[in-house]
Amino acid sequence: MDITQGLAAHRRVPHPVLTIGNFDGQHLGHRALLRDVVRLAGEAGGTPMVLTFDPHPVKVLAPQVDLRFLTTPDEKLAYFREAGIAEVLFLEFTTAFAALTPDQFMQLVLRDGVGVKELFVGEHFAFGKGRTGRIADLIRFGRDAGFQVHPVQPLRVAGEIVSSTRIRQLIQGGDVRGASKCLGRHYALSGAVVAGEQRGQTLGWPTANLRLPPDRVIPADGVYATKTLWGTRVFESVAYIGTRPTFGAGERLLEVSLLDAQENLYGQTIRVEFVERVRGDQTFRNAEELSACIARDVQQARQVLKAEPQTVTGA
Repeated sequence: MDITQGLAAHRRVPHPVLTIGNFDGQHLGHRALLRDVVRLAGEAGGTPMVLTFDPHPVKVLAPQVDLRFLTTPDEKLAYFREAGIAEVLFLEFTTAFAALTPDQFMQLVLRDGVGVKELFVGEHFAFGKGRTGRIADLIRFGRDAGFQVHPVQPLRVAGEIVSSTRIRQLIQGGDVRGASKCLGRHYALSGAVVAGEQRGQTLGWPTANLRLPPDRVIPADGVYATKTLWGTRVFESVAYIGTRPTFGAGERLLEVSLLDAQENLYGQTIRVEFVERVRGDQTFRNAEELSACIARDVQQARQVLKAEPQTVTGA
């Protein structure tokens, strides 16, 4: 898969079949759209392409918004590659770019820059200055410019439209199970294991601690049934996100306890998949009360994980 930075670096390709978007999370709706792009490109002997933006437009248009992401840049590219995309074209999103009118965007980017032949976008796709461009504008322009527009209806799960915004809300509300139904996999966070205060060891539940990435969507504080990936190995686990209020609030961390395994993970990079929330965060009167609750959490997490498919779905 080719990764191209800017239109100047893009070389014309046979029959470009293009889709446009940010694709944060690579959820089920994104994957369905990418399948359509790859399928039609294969049928037409064309090139399946994605046009995306860096930085995310919200970072430029509304810098006051605390935008958190569902995927890292490397994860996003890996999903494109897995889907069969041949080229990902990054355009720098600036205030000048945002000021392009819909007609200017269609002329400079779609016609003259990419030479698109088939364009797949969501039926509510908006573009150009003030997001004033609509599907009807693309269809009108495409007739003269020689490309066909394929509006795609949004995917629904349990009657709700699947979107990155909805998935962020579910995760931040602790509903990681609901988020996984929209993602088609478990939501996951990765990081290097850092030294903690050893309280888990004292309580009989040793943990691997990860600092929370500042730019990622973080599940609500509480306890979760999880799967932990270390290299090629997968462990059932229980995880806690929070500040440990029983001992006085500290740094908000992700603390993971492996079930039925003891490994020295300090300094190692692990990936934690969130399967289901067991409970919210609580403050306990003493360490003994906390330890007893952890035992119940572990029992409940085991029950959740026992019902899970054995294949690894997180990413």
